[in-house]
Amino acid sequence: MVRVSAPRLSLGLGLRTLAGIVAPPALLFAGTSSASAHVKWFCAYDVAGQPRGLEQVLCPNFEWLTGLAIVCLMLGCLAEGMPLGSALMNALDRVTSCIRTDTELLVRCTLGFFLVSVWGLGGIILTPELKTDATWIPWLQLAMAVCLISRRTMPLTGLGIVFLFSFATAQYGLFHLADYPVFLGVAVYLICQGLDVKPFNIRPLDIVRWTAAVTLMWASVEKWAYPQWTNPLLAAKPQMTMGASPELFMQAAGVIEFTLAFALIWTPLVRRMSAMILAAIFVSAVFEFGKVDAIGHSGIIVVLLGIAADDVRSAVRVRDAAWAPAYFGGALAIFLALYYVGHEAMYGGSIGLPVI
Repeated sequence: MVRVSAPRLSLGLGLRTLAGIVAPPALLFAGTSSASAHVKWFCAYDVAGQPRGLEQVLCPNFEWLTGLAIVCLMLGCLAEGMPLGSALMNALDRVTSCIRTDTELLVRCTLGFFLVSVWGLGGIILTPELKTDATWIPWLQLAMAVCLISRRTMPLTGLGIVFLFSFATAQYGLFHLADYPVFLGVAVYLICQGLDVKPFNIRPLDIVRWTAAVTLMWASVEKWAYPQWTNPLLAAKPQMTMGASPELFMQAAGVIEFTLAFALIWTPLVRRMSAMILAAIFVSAVFEFGKVDAIGHSGIIVVLLGIAADDVRSAVRVRDAAWAPAYFGGALAIFLALYYVGHEAMYGGSIGLPVI
């Protein structure tokens, strides 16, 4: 008679439970892959154009979607504080052990691929829509890729990213570059890892996690403010809307992205599950939109994998779930205000701020 050891049985049960929870949301959110492709890389856009008024954004559909998102966030918090949450965390720890051990190496390799790719494409400052005629920038990016070979020279790549981000900001404006604070997070990660320091006793991975969350929350507001930018993509791939109107689809895509981004700064299990779902969405978008999307999103995909593998834990209490609506609503209000007030301050040209 063959006996199955308890640890192995527990691992198998944990993996099956994890797959059962992750798979349905991943399949559901896969339909938003067309909206997850960065629209500025594929369609015409006008950052200086007047965004849709807040009275149009904050419609009944938006409110229902937001309410559903808050409920899901609270349920995730409650599950995390139960034995199921511990089982899932243990299963995640085992499944992602290789990624966790080699997170820094994966970031260096992926970023090296990214920098070599943009060097080969030429005329690009960090992302596909940031064009430049400066012939020295591709060679700088190639040199930055070379610096990633050694841990000692890795901080030079981080400084290079900060320089290119500043250069792009001078060319395109602060509001446009607000799409990409994750680059600054990756730069800080490279510098801190290379020098083996923790600024203010904060882990470099946590800095990247926060900047990734800010990047995606800002991008989700852009989906609500300029849904018309994505119309050409939806017209070319109507099956991506799953039968919904383009208007409703973009509202849902924005709420999903904002919720998953907010979850990256929430409790440990919630943020790890969110990182896995976001990584799945970005990878699925690569199959739809090809190598440009693969190159542009490679950096954030590897960051999300590192977050999913992070095994740091903290006690989760019922009050964390109770506070979720307030924190989520506060974050939503802050980002909407920052986007609209920032746009008005940078570009003006309107009678006044949109009326709610």
